[in-house]
Amino acid sequence: MSSMVAFVIAGLLLAVLTLAYVLRPLWRTRRAAGLGVVAGLTLATGLMYFAIGAPAALDSTQREMPKTLEEAISKLETELQRDPNQVEGWRLLGRAYVADGNVAKAAQALDRALKLAPDDPDLLAEAAEMRALAAPQRVFDAQGVELLKRAIEIQPMHQRARWFLGIAQRQAKQPAEAARTWEPLLAVVDANAAQPLRAQIDAARAEAGLPPLPAAAAPSAAEGGLKVKVSLAPALASKLPADATLFVIARQAGGPPMPVAVEKLAATKLPVEVTLDDGDSPMPTMKLSQLERVEVLARVSASGNAMPQSGDLEATAKPSGPTGAIELVIDSVRP
Repeated sequence: MSSMVAFVIAGLLLAVLTLAYVLRPLWRTRRAAGLGVVAGLTLATGLMYFAIGAPAALDSTQREMPKTLEEAISKLETELQRDPNQVEGWRLLGRAYVADGNVAKAAQALDRALKLAPDDPDLLAEAAEMRALAAPQRVFDAQGVELLKRAIEIQPMHQRARWFLGIAQRQAKQPAEAARTWEPLLAVVDANAAQPLRAQIDAARAEAGLPPLPAAAAPSAAEGGLKVKVSLAPALASKLPADATLFVIARQAGGPPMPVAVEKLAATKLPVEVTLDDGDSPMPTMKLSQLERVEVLARVSASGNAMPQSGDLEATAKPSGPTGAIELVIDSVRP
């Protein structure tokens, strides 16, 4: 990574952190607007850093700020001609082209980035999106679909890739496949997103001649659920992040990574005992009580993200039935 790219990334991070603090009222009242403002200002910050923010810009001949988006894009294009091996540079250029209304060039820029980082699931999803935006009918083509499938192969619960792939499948008159692609997302999105997502899934299922998803089941008192006691190894006590989140998960043994039951708690509650049952199922079509064997695991996430990430504190997954009791010790750090 060149010094310019490192400088840009630092600038973008500073911009995001600053904006997150300044725009707190907007987050609470108009989340979509807040995201739009942050995205726009972050893009502008990135372009400014690429255009004038490199150490070479200390030269007085380099210090003039671009007056327009087009001028900033031109400076970024010049920098990438000088050093074309900058993944983040091509990605930023693609986003700048989108802001300028040139989605065809945006798709080309993302393709250049993808050649440098072919196994980045975020980049795969973004490249597929740009291809669709550049298409006359805004349709995902065969190559875009393959990019999305590759992203999901690398990261099975990549939310953006799954959402776009479901859209592509509905465009291709494959509503049953779209519903199956989207249903696992109910396990990872928050309650605000789950309702509209469920509506889209039900619409796809209706197109396929399938009934709507069953309503979320209430916990089964007769079954009693699966009692899981989770503790933290003393050696990791000093590594417990502030405001971290604890996920206690049961998933199909030998099956997909999506949970069939999950509880989300503050990690400060450790040690803790929870009971997983059908009421904790994020998958309307798959309940804990329907399975003979499951894998049970626990993970502490500093980011609060349900998807595993490097640095998470984890317990080794253990096999269990859908009822009974099990103990887990969080004793390792995810590489």
